[in-house]
Amino acid sequence: MIYKIRIILDAKEDIFRDIEIQDSSTMEEFHNAIAQSFGFLGNEMASFYTCDEEWKQDEEIALFDMSDSDSDVRLMNETFLEDVMTENNPKLIYVYDFLSMWTFLVELADIVEPESGISYPNVLFSFGELPENPPETHFKSETSYDFEDTFENYDDLDFDENWN
Repeated sequence: MIYKIRIILDAKEDIFRDIEIQDSSTMEEFHNAIAQSFGFLGNEMASFYTCDEEWKQDEEIALFDMSDSDSDVRLMNETFLEDVMTENNPKLIYVYDFLSMWTFLVELADIVEPESGISYPNVLFSFGELPENPPETHFKSETSYDFEDTFENYDDLDFDENWN
């Protein structure tokens, strides 16, 4: 089957790509299709995250296993699109380049039969140009810190200046 998927940059402006890809593709193949469709070189770290209907992030599917332990990290090259994205779970979050945090909302739009003569993945539609810098993301934390106040009172923090 062919998945028709919309990938939207998490920004105020409308910037998205509509991609057709085989449901049997690996998540790494999907990552490459997204990176190419937005004009990225594809040489940065990236991860997909499963999520619920409200885009609440859940399980990570990583490009590489960067953990030090024998953790059960799901890897893109070992995970298939059809095992992660379904009609019942049509949404994913995709993060490209962890230093810049390009964040995309990924949503399954339709499942169709493959058409002869078309090679997949296939970019169906491209709208908007990627900005030079990623949109600013405001992460919410349960704990709020006032770093400006902390740095103004640096002398009060009782650090040993010769700690190493």
